Amino acid sequence: MARRKPWEFDDELWAVIEPLLSRVERRGRHPGRKRHPDRLVFHGILFALHTGMAWELPQELGFGSGMTCWRRLADWTEAGVWLRLHEFLLARLRSANALDFSLAAVGGSRIRALKGEPRRDEALSAGAGCAASIT
Repeated sequence: MARRKPWEFDDELWAVIEPLLSRVERRGRHPGRKRHPDRLVFHGILFALHTGMAWELPQELGFGSGMTCWRRLADWTEAGVWLRLHEFLLARLRSANALDFSLAAVGGSRIRALKGEPRRDEALSAGAGCAASIT
């Protein structure tokens, strides 16, 4: 059996992801071009993020254009899809006792640093960093 690529996922995971995505109704009178399937666009987003490739995705892959993937990423980010998916997957892994925090690191984006360097205006008022005047 061929090994799955990192940007590919099975139907079970897609069944979890799909309900989190925002639904877009097609316009009735002037529908325009048919929307590219969300699943393929999701694959394209994961492909671009995994490979580090710019949003100029090869059309042969079938993910849609890179701009379509980029726009959908922005739309889903604004709608909170990624945060909800992250929370859901963490909860599922926790319930399966499949999380190993022995190699985990916490970044500053998740935990606010309560103590840090003093603000610049506080440092200047205390005289820190100011050279003595020689004139």
